[in-house]
Amino acid sequence: MNIVFLDGYTVNPGDLEWTPFERLGTFRSYDRTPAHLVVERAREADVLIVNKTLLGEAEFAQLPRLRLVLLAAAGYDTIDVAAARRRGIPVCNAAGYGNASVAQSVVAHILNITNRVGEYAQRNREGFWSNSPDFCSCESGLVELTGKRVAIVGFGNIGQAVARLLRPFGVQLFAVTSKEPSALPPDVRKLTLEEALLTCDIVSLNCALTPENEGFINAERLAEGRVKPGLIIINTARGRLVREVDVAEALRDGRLGAYGTDVLSQEPPPIDNPLLSAPRCYVTPHNAWATREARMRILDILEANLRAYLEGKPQNLVT
Repeated sequence: MNIVFLDGYTVNPGDLEWTPFERLGTFRSYDRTPAHLVVERAREADVLIVNKTLLGEAEFAQLPRLRLVLLAAAGYDTIDVAAARRRGIPVCNAAGYGNASVAQSVVAHILNITNRVGEYAQRNREGFWSNSPDFCSCESGLVELTGKRVAIVGFGNIGQAVARLLRPFGVQLFAVTSKEPSALPPDVRKLTLEEALLTCDIVSLNCALTPENEGFINAERLAEGRVKPGLIIINTARGRLVREVDVAEALRDGRLGAYGTDVLSQEPPPIDNPLLSAPRCYVTPHNAWATREARMRILDILEANLRAYLEGKPQNLVT
């Protein structure tokens, strides 16, 4: 059995072992695979492992040997699952591997914005504190989380993990979700997205990207009178949930208090992405998921998914 990982570097930049896959077949991992080499490198694969490499109708049509696709990720918007289904190729994801790590990143973004840790650490390297006449230097207010209203958009596994981490801060929790109010924890109230933007202090995006919600954070929803003054938005889900030019404009004219994001619409981003130069915008390079613990969990899930398929009981199916 030939097992090929087309873009293994971000999952394993050299600090983990490929041993489980080497035991199950002939295994090869490429750090990265550009689009024009996907078919060439995957042609002899029985099992294809991908993280963010795109697999569409054209690729599946040229891979008659392919029997299984394993996603080294939870999201599967990079895969044409309908094309895989038509060919009887199961697609299995690594659901749940990054819940704790991504939720931790949400809290890190919130604390960075409210306590300005990174900003003050950098300014102190430039002499800010050393040149102060006072023992305590704070040019503008920090924000205490106790009592603040936090809305979590998408109350799945990651959204619920975010809620668990935020409870000790004494925040008021809300959810924008398709779940019924009775299905939510007693301390979590259901809101619409419009209500969340208008009444909450922090809105965290933790939902899957769908055709219905693409760009749903946009100029219309960020218009004057539709967002709470000083609103903080955190996005660790997908970049295309927001219209980036609209968010940047809302930051520049003060309608939005701050935006912390781990994801952008194009990754890596062009240097002229408007969020990279917007005020009070904090961008991390899509690494919320990439703790060593989470990456180890991905490999464990990939191995389990492959073994389950070989035993005739495929699991974590997305098709």
